[in-house]
Order: sequence, then C-alpha cells, then structure tokens
Amino acid sequence: MRSTLLGLLLLSVVTWVAHGIYSGRIVIPDEWNPWAPLKLDEPLNWLTRYKLSRLSRDPALCLAVLDRAKMRYEPAPDHDGPDGCGYANAVRVSATSVRVGEPFTLTCRSAVSLAMWERHIVAPAAQKHFERPVVRFQHFGTYACRNIYGRKDAPLSRHATADAIDIAAFVLADGRQVRVERDWGSDDADGRFLRDVHDGACRVFDSVLGPEYNEAHRNHFHLDRGGFRICR
Repeated sequence: MRSTLLGLLLLSVVTWVAHGIYSGRIVIPDEWNPWAPLKLDEPLNWLTRYKLSRLSRDPALCLAVLDRAKMRYEPAPDHDGPDGCGYANAVRVSATSVRVGEPFTLTCRSAVSLAMWERHIVAPAAQKHFERPVVRFQHFGTYACRNIYGRKDAPLSRHATADAIDIAAFVLADGRQVRVERDWGSDDADGRFLRDVHDGACRVFDSVLGPEYNEAHRNHFHLDRGGFRICR
C-alpha cells in the first residue's frame, strides 16, 4: 500500500513538473528542455537524439534548424524513384562548414546530423589531434537507388532514400590528408582522430559503419539516419 502511494505521489510530481516545463511556468535551459527545438550549437546530451528524431516528423522544423547551420544548400524537389527509391524534404549541399567537392543530395534530417557531427565531433577532434581544422572532406556520394550492397534479395539501402553519406577522407588546413582506408587502426594521430570521429558519429546518426564492420566499408564511414541503430 505504501509503495503504491509513493508511486502515485512520484507520478504526480513528475506530471506537475513536465506540465510546468511545457507550459513555460518552470524555466530550464533549452538544452535540457525536451520540448525546446534543437539548436545546433548546444552541447550534445541525452536529449539530443530525441530532438533529432522530432525533425524526422516535422519537415518545417527540420529546415528551420538546418537554416542555422554553416552549410550552403538549396532545397531539392521531392523525388519518387522506382522500387521504393526516392526522397522527400531533402537539400542539395554544395558546402558544409568545410568544402565537400562534388555537391550531394541529402535529406534534411541527415544534413542536420552531418552539421552536428562536424561541429561537435570532427572540429574538436581535429583540434585535439592536429591543432588545426579540417577544411575539406572527401565523400563517395549520398543518393543511389539500390539495395544494400546492390544485392537483389537485400533490403533497400538508406542511400536509396538520400538518408546516408559515405565519408572517405579528411583534409586539414595544412594539406594533410587522413584517409579511412589507409589510416584506420594506425597507432598515431591519424588513427586516433578517425576513431574519435567514427565513435562520435554514433551520437548523432542512427547507423555508423566503418572498416571493422566488413570489407565493403574498409575505405569509408557510412553515416545514416533512419532504419535501425548500429555503431560498428
């Protein structure tokens, strides 16, 4: 009986606090407010993934958040491809906070995750290991209408919905290149940097696959939103 009363009391307190935060009567910092929109410059915390998930359900909110990113892009018209391929609420990116080479098409929710990864993971890791910034990354593309590994009997790839990007290398301000295929697993600054940006990506993307996953990913990091959670 006592445990039941305590449980009801706790539920009442939690409900009262939640309603107070939602209504604005109780003020807390936006980064700890689950109902506050995601802000790209807020430190990552346990609410970040929840706020990212909201962007998948609210295209207008997603674009409003992306508009504050250091990213050059233009809206991409929705595309209905064959066999379930295609994308909606996507953007055509010509530059992020760094140069990207060939422009690419990415869904808004994945573009937001990319911007957060660069800001909160890649930039600090570059400063930590090299004391100079990343100025460019090399990629293997985003949208491709295909199944996983191109197999006929495999599920549709996240690339088929423009929810994924493959990152192959990073170029530093002094011209130094850090390549996934060459430097992954090396016991030096290059290898440690790659480990940090790979593991950090798992905080803002849903699936992160690298050389330790399988041979197909020996030369790049696959980063995507949607589907299921995996970090390998």
